[in-house]
Amino acid sequence: MREAQEALRPFPALAATGPLHDAEKEYTEARLTAALAAGDRALPSFTDLRVDASSWLGGMAEAATEMRRHLLDRLREGDLDFAARLLTAMDDVYGLLVSMDYPDALTGGLRRQVDALRAVLERTRGDVTTAVLQSRLQASLERHLGPTE
Repeated sequence: MREAQEALRPFPALAATGPLHDAEKEYTEARLTAALAAGDRALPSFTDLRVDASSWLGGMAEAATEMRRHLLDRLREGDLDFAARLLTAMDDVYGLLVSMDYPDALTGGLRRQVDALRAVLERTRGDVTTAVLQSRLQASLERHLGPTE
């Protein structure tokens, strides 16, 4: 990716719309997904990652969407607290990205990605809510009927 960035430096229009943009977005998604999953408070910026700002924004949207898979894994393991923290991180990312009020030509189609993230976020919020309610019901039943096997 770094070699491609250097080779395309004299051609910014090509770098912003072609395979380099996609590579930067994928790289950003991977780095931000790892940081979000680890619970890092300070996420790497686009300057830290040495990518274009629009690639970073797109990668951030994809990373937040990817958190759904990680969150569902935590729910299956019964770690409701960690799943709730991931949901909060997804919500924070959505809040940041929805505030980006710039033309799609500058953000590389970010609005479409944010709309998709919103749908994923709402489904995920429903999954977490269901898991929390099921956990509470199970705990109540165990208190009144004894532990189940």
